Amino acid sequence: MEPRTRKATNCIHLLFERHFRIACKFRPRTLGICTNREQKGVQISHYNIISNVLQRATFEAPWREKNNNGASEVVIGFLPFSHIYGLVLICHTSTYRGDQVIVLPKFDLTHFLKSIERFKIEELFVVPPVVVQMTNNLELLKTFDLSSVKFLYTGAAPLGKESVAKLRTAYNNWNVCQAYGLTESATVVSSTSRVDLWPGSSGSLLPGAEIRIMSTDGTEIDSYDTPGEILVKAPSVVIGYLGNAKATEEAFFEDSNGRWLKTGDEGEVRVCPETGNEHIWIVDRIKELIKVNVRTHMKFDGRHSTNITKGNQVAPAELEAHLLSHPYVADAAVISIPHESSGEAPKAYIVKSKNIVSGEKDDEIIQSILDDVKAHKTKYKWIREVEFIDIIPKSPSGKILRRMLRDADRSRRKLERVQARL
Repeated sequence: MEPRTRKATNCIHLLFERHFRIACKFRPRTLGICTNREQKGVQISHYNIISNVLQRATFEAPWREKNNNGASEVVIGFLPFSHIYGLVLICHTSTYRGDQVIVLPKFDLTHFLKSIERFKIEELFVVPPVVVQMTNNLELLKTFDLSSVKFLYTGAAPLGKESVAKLRTAYNNWNVCQAYGLTESATVVSSTSRVDLWPGSSGSLLPGAEIRIMSTDGTEIDSYDTPGEILVKAPSVVIGYLGNAKATEEAFFEDSNGRWLKTGDEGEVRVCPETGNEHIWIVDRIKELIKVNVRTHMKFDGRHSTNITKGNQVAPAELEAHLLSHPYVADAAVISIPHESSGEAPKAYIVKSKNIVSGEKDDEIIQSILDDVKAHKTKYKWIREVEFIDIIPKSPSGKILRRMLRDADRSRRKLERVQARL
């Protein structure tokens, strides 16, 4: 694939250059909190925010001019403006374009649906847990007039194709779009184009953004459908981490092509079969991937041998998306646990759905879930343990706090080992 570094271009690029030079004269700093790893203060300049507002507005301008005659839209704003998603996409970009933003004090599904019906909201900015809640309450959704909705945007955490399909089945006139970004990229790097929908994809690069896909040995990947760590160069990439020179040095670097951000996310570039456009697909956080060793037994000249394939990667987000398609599952999270033969293995935390028949035993429910995963996933992705939980811990932006679940699991296993020695 040429060129090796993916770059998004646009005929309005000169407009960006002019605005960037003006904004660059003054670079007051604001502070964000990076929540996808340990908490670190992120230095975000006005230059970064203005850049991403213009990138996003330019990306969608052709569709708006053609289909809306440049008219503004009505969007919903219940996401916290203290989070980079709500701050840049809703608080700044929507108001910059002249959109009407209906602000809710917090998310409540019924209030959310009433607001859509009352204000004829056209564009929904949500996070995956909201989509899951909507698909689990389709009967409630049917009691409201949601015909005004044209687009649903989701970000901050992965959304599986299964959830998209379930929502589109109920509302086939809704266009479900995804975006990819980080606090450190302030905010959006890629987004679904309104004329290039591909469920599961995180869309195409915004104007002015470039990415590289790097393998674990540090070489650049130049082929499609090959996962690696995503590196980002864009005018919205932030200054660094406040008072943390070590973390800044680890996450940002400069070469002859400019300044790059190491995202810590694994992703790949695929070509949409319908449009031929390049799309970004996110696998998961590299640190979250479960590495499963697979044993294969072979017989040659009457002798048996065992080969071990190390490090088969399992993305928790992939299994979580599949689990949500099971009628007994209202919500799910997957973590890595130690396993004697495979090194690591997936464990699922499940919130039971209201579809479970009263009196049905937990063992029967668990077996049904495990059998469903076995029927749809390759063997090394099979779930080894299931634990029921009342609620999946999540950040305000909708990210699953897997670290809390891992810590709880480790503590339980440690206690069991101590008790076994007594």
